[in-house]
Amino acid sequence: MTTPLPASPSSARNRAPLLAVLQRWLPASGTVLEIASGLGEHAAWFAAALPGVTWQPTDQSREALAVLGARRAAAGLANLAPPLALNAAEPDHWPLDRADAIVCINMVHISPWAVTEGLMTGAARLLPPGAPLCLYGPYLEADVETAPGNLAFDADLRRRDPAWGLRDLDAIRALAAAHGLVLAERVAMPANNLCLLFRR
Repeated sequence: MTTPLPASPSSARNRAPLLAVLQRWLPASGTVLEIASGLGEHAAWFAAALPGVTWQPTDQSREALAVLGARRAAAGLANLAPPLALNAAEPDHWPLDRADAIVCINMVHISPWAVTEGLMTGAARLLPPGAPLCLYGPYLEADVETAPGNLAFDADLRRRDPAWGLRDLDAIRALAAAHGLVLAERVAMPANNLCLLFRR
């Protein structure tokens, strides 16, 4: 009897709205590097929906990499690449030298700030001019009232690890700009999340 792969209810809920945005932002072909792919549900879903691109999942966790490999085998998609070990906080040691786009879903708030700094450094190094860096997750915005659910989520994250927590969008924008990445579009998503498009 085959053991079912682990699943995330939130991934099942947000994958269709995310795909609708990514279809506008991602190139029609080339390599899309996904940072912190986790259980790989997004990787399999997006690779199936975007057959023109090669979807490259990555994660720093051995457990996640094992799940990603099993999900890739189950999906049987030629454009879903074998998962690679990647620590976003160590951009000088990423396993790729180039990507046509980078996607990062729900990592920025569940990691120390140094990880986001590494993400921006790596994106600036790998992406050609004009290429997209796509971020998804909850953010704090100076001119937008934070939803009570996001405030509670932020407090829970900080209880679990003081280095975690929702990030201020202005701080993200400034960090990206320091690496030559300009915020080109902000899309409000279901459940008080945002999709952010940066371009090199």
